[in-house]
Amino acid sequence: MEPQSTAEIDQLIQQARTIAIVGLSNKAERDSYKVAMYLMEHGYQVVGINPLLAGTEILGQTCYASLKEAVETTGLKLDIVDCFRKTEEIPAIVEAAVAIGAGAIWMQLDIVNEDAAKSARDAGMKVVMDRCTKIEHKRLHGIS
Repeated sequence: MEPQSTAEIDQLIQQARTIAIVGLSNKAERDSYKVAMYLMEHGYQVVGINPLLAGTEILGQTCYASLKEAVETTGLKLDIVDCFRKTEEIPAIVEAAVAIGAGAIWMQLDIVNEDAAKSARDAGMKVVMDRCTKIEHKRLHGIS
């Protein structure tokens, strides 16, 4: 599979408004928490997904058990589903993202799942693998 080009990633970051963070942690030292906070500080609406923390607040936002619950509860359209989960968990996340009509699947650094990527692309979604939304946003906007 062809990796996403920088131009495609930039377009995705610029067009997205709502980003679900699957695997959001309530621990400030975790990458998922840091990325969620950064994205919120830069104007994105962040929706936390973590079944173990469902119903709690993280960064002032309600955390949901699933993508389906988040969309049904908030009525939001999720532009990007940003995955902070193990590679083997990605196919189920893609399946859930397709079911709710998300725009893109974004697998964080060191996460690559070609089969899940193909399923997402076949469903009309954009796919980014092995990249960090925060790093890519900073690069795009020249933030050091």
